Amino acid sequence: MRIGLIGTGRIGSFHAGVLSRHREVGSLVVTDTDAARAVAVADRWGATAAPSAHEVFTWGVDAVVIASATAAHAELIARAARAGLPAFCEKPIALDLPGTMAALREVEQAGTALQLGFMRRFDAGYTAARELVRSGRLGRLHTVRAITSDPAPPPPAYLPLSGGLYRDCLVHDFDILRWVTGREITEVYATGSDAGHAMFREAGDVDTAAALLTLDDGTLATATATRCNGAGYDVRMELAGELDQVAVGLDDRTPISSTEPHGLPPVDKPWPGFLERFAPAYEAELDAFVRLVRGEADNACDGREALTALRVAEACELSRRERRPVRMEEIPAD
Repeated sequence: MRIGLIGTGRIGSFHAGVLSRHREVGSLVVTDTDAARAVAVADRWGATAAPSAHEVFTWGVDAVVIASATAAHAELIARAARAGLPAFCEKPIALDLPGTMAALREVEQAGTALQLGFMRRFDAGYTAARELVRSGRLGRLHTVRAITSDPAPPPPAYLPLSGGLYRDCLVHDFDILRWVTGREITEVYATGSDAGHAMFREAGDVDTAAALLTLDDGTLATATATRCNGAGYDVRMELAGELDQVAVGLDDRTPISSTEPHGLPPVDKPWPGFLERFAPAYEAELDAFVRLVRGEADNACDGREALTALRVAEACELSRRERRPVRMEEIPAD
């Protein structure tokens, strides 16, 4: 199989390594708007560097992996669809609903496959939690608490391009909440704080956010995120039911300690970032994509799933601006 990879930044370079080692990938073509970076990644992983995305689409690849800057995602998804190629794309499809829907229409009209990069669906902890919820082991689920905390803010130039904390970070929590529980979010009530560095206020963004989410069976969920968690990278989910409760992401690298006399001590090596924490999940999602392309597996996260998560993020932004609960029916779905 010949795969085209568009984008060789941090996550793109990681994907190049995974694909180059995959037993079913015979060759890899990579490209980037930074030509020197693409050449360096190609040399490192034994791939071929292409001058631009145009060559990727015309050099006879069997599928494309899109890890470019967010602003280019929708156009590249549409090009892949028109070329009849299955595509894997890092989230988001686009930063707004119209752009997302337009790209999805291209995919649906072409009848091609689009898998989105919600890697938490492939994490062992979240997978185990999903199985426990579905098995009834927890009993009736009444409370879910989701946490996403970055150890340090991104560069200032990234913030205006990110879509904001709800679309950029918490969208992962919105997706995994639905995937683990099997329920839909019906209402959100969100707020945020820009009390940190001035660059967040200048970008019209917040550095810390919280949302109260009501699910269609009455389960209540909270989702919090921050760009300023100096202790380390912290992504967790706690699920409490009438019979039991469990935690995802609680291990010997979770950057939290207890103040109790016999509680957990500070960790020696906290998770530094998302690539380290979710490396096995990133590998598993690309393996799932390769199997999808080969006709050996169903799509583990299609574009409509990404649209649903983005709609929740949009509802949270509306709730934050207008300081009120927002029903999901208020957010366009098509």
